[in-house]
Amino acid sequence: MLKQRIITALILAPIALGCILFLPVLGFELFIAGVIGLGAYEWANMSGILPRPRKAMYALFIMLCCVFLIFWVPTEVIWYQGALNQFYTYILGVAAVWWFVSLLMIIAYPRFSIVWRNSKAIRCLFGVLTLIPTFVALVSLRSHMYDIDPFYGVSLIFYVLGIVWAADIGAFFVGVKFGRHKLRPNVSPGKTLEGLAGGIGASTAIIAFAALHYQVDPGRIWMHILIGGLTVGVSALGDLNESMFKRCAGIKDSGRILPGHGGILDRIDSLTAAFPVFTYCYVLWMAG
Repeated sequence: MLKQRIITALILAPIALGCILFLPVLGFELFIAGVIGLGAYEWANMSGILPRPRKAMYALFIMLCCVFLIFWVPTEVIWYQGALNQFYTYILGVAAVWWFVSLLMIIAYPRFSIVWRNSKAIRCLFGVLTLIPTFVALVSLRSHMYDIDPFYGVSLIFYVLGIVWAADIGAFFVGVKFGRHKLRPNVSPGKTLEGLAGGIGASTAIIAFAALHYQVDPGRIWMHILIGGLTVGVSALGDLNESMFKRCAGIKDSGRILPGHGGILDRIDSLTAAFPVFTYCYVLWMAG
């Protein structure tokens, strides 16, 4: 299993890095649309849709939504005079509301879950609210200030990846060593409050270092730390959210497309929450 994980990572990591770093914005949009489509196929499975043709239809629908956005909001108007396209801002705002609702669902689970767990349509709708904003967030970050510095958006994406990965690593080691109090045992028995605290601590160190490295105005450092901390907290929510839906579907992994790793969603579950929330906060308080 470990050998499979390493081989898969060694193959996929350079591909992902190359696409983020070197594809033009349109190429990046199409690449992300493809990844989101694969995630949608797995989401259909978590929603209780078992026939492969129906799962493929759902994945195609999500991909067509991404393609529609690509042509409805051309790359040159994603940002205009420092402001994000209003339609994209609206989608990110809806995502922020959705993740708040998801938090309430996780806190209450399994109470009140009968409202949605027996409805494939509602669970598929949750997939739309999760996956489409992820596409919008990544495209928005990648295209920001592209005409001035083609790699500025790349740095934003890597910033989010860095703090989320730091949180995952910190949560793992602190949780293994000191974890005693379960975070949400009904949703994900392996996660602890101590692990969450360790993850937030590790990511906060990176957030503070980044703010100092890029010489952020001292009066705005606390805003960076606050938004970074919120992003990390929401990333844990994304992980719990997927665990909740997998538990309802009675499956361990979202898919089997990545040998040794499970499915696409198993790798990006925390990012589906982190990217939209970070991007929305960035647009509201940092982009200007």
